Amino acid sequence: MAQQNIYDDEIFFEGYKKIRDNKINANNLFEMVKQQCLFGTLLSIKVPGRHFLVPESWRKGVKMTEPNRQSGEKEERIIEIEIERLRPFKEHPFQVKDDKEMFLLQESIEKYGILNPLIVRPVPDGYYEIISGHRRKHAAEKLGYRKVPVIIRVLSEDDSILSMVDSNLHRERISYSEKAFAYKLKNDVLKRKSGRKKSQVDHKTLRKRSIDIISEDCGDSPKQVQRYISLTKLIPEMLQKLDDEIISFCPAVEIAALKENEQRELLKAMDYAQAIPSLSQAQRIKQLSKEKQLSLEKMEEIMCEVKKGEITRVAFTNEQLHKYFPNSYTPAMMKREILALLKLWKKESWES
Repeated sequence: MAQQNIYDDEIFFEGYKKIRDNKINANNLFEMVKQQCLFGTLLSIKVPGRHFLVPESWRKGVKMTEPNRQSGEKEERIIEIEIERLRPFKEHPFQVKDDKEMFLLQESIEKYGILNPLIVRPVPDGYYEIISGHRRKHAAEKLGYRKVPVIIRVLSEDDSILSMVDSNLHRERISYSEKAFAYKLKNDVLKRKSGRKKSQVDHKTLRKRSIDIISEDCGDSPKQVQRYISLTKLIPEMLQKLDDEIISFCPAVEIAALKENEQRELLKAMDYAQAIPSLSQAQRIKQLSKEKQLSLEKMEEIMCEVKKGEITRVAFTNEQLHKYFPNSYTPAMMKREILALLKLWKKESWES
C-alpha cells in the first residue's frame, strides 16, 4: 500500500471542516491560507487543538539550490524537520531572548502556526544549521513543537553568512552589538570574495569597497558602517553598557580604540566617579592612550569632572541600589525603574 501523501487535499479539507465545526471564522482563514500558499510561504496552519498541512497543489514552486532527485529539476521544497536535528549558526551574532517580542511570537505561532519556514543548510552527521529562524525555532520549542517547517539550501560557508546576516538585519529591534558583529561578519566575507578571481566574484562586489556594499544594502553611510564595526573591539562589559544605553554610541566608538586593559581601567574610573564618559571625555582619553600617557589616575580625574549642566547632581553606588532590586537588574534597568517610580510619585503627590 502506497504511503499517504502528507499534502493530500483530503487532509486539508478535513482540517477545514474542523475549523468550521469549531465556529472559527473559517472563510477569512481559508482565503488567508490560500493566498499565502500562492507565494509558497506556508506549509501548515494551526488553530486551537488542530494542526493540519496545506495541499501541495496550492503551493507555488520556486527555484532552489538543491535539486529534486525525482524530477531532476531545481526546485525549493518546504519540509518538516525534527527540532533536535537543527543547530544554531555557529557565528550567529543575533541574540535570542525571552522578551516581549518573543512572547508575541509565541502567541502568533500558537494561534496560526509557523507561517514562514526556517532557512537551513545541511551540515555533517545529518544535522542542519539554521540560517534564518533562530527565534521561530526557540518559540516553537517552548510551545512543545517537535518539528518545524524548513527550506533546505545548499550554501557555502561565506554565502550562508551573507544570507544569515541579511535575513536578520531587517528586524525592527537590533542592539548595537548585534549590528556591529553582523556588519563585521559581512565585511569579512566580502573582503574574502573580493580577493578571488573575477569569475568567482559577484559583479556587485567588483570595484567597490566592502564597506560601500554594506552601506548600499543596509542604509547606513559607509562611515557609520565603519563605526559599527569598530564597536566589536569593545570588551564585553563595555559593550553591554552600550546595549543597555548607559554609554552613548559616539563615546563608545572612541572607547573602542583603547586597549583591552585600558578599557577595564576606564570601567574602574567610571565606577569611582559614578559617571559616564561624554564624547569630549572619551576623545581626550583616546588621545592620551595614543600618546601613551593614559593611566587610571588620569581617567579618574577626567571622569570626576563636572559636566555642563551637572553643577549639582545626586549619585548612588550600585551597592546602595542593589538591595532594592533583584540581582539580575542592570544599572540601566534600575535607572528606568527609579524614574518610573518618581514619575508616578510626582503624579500622585504633586498633580493630584
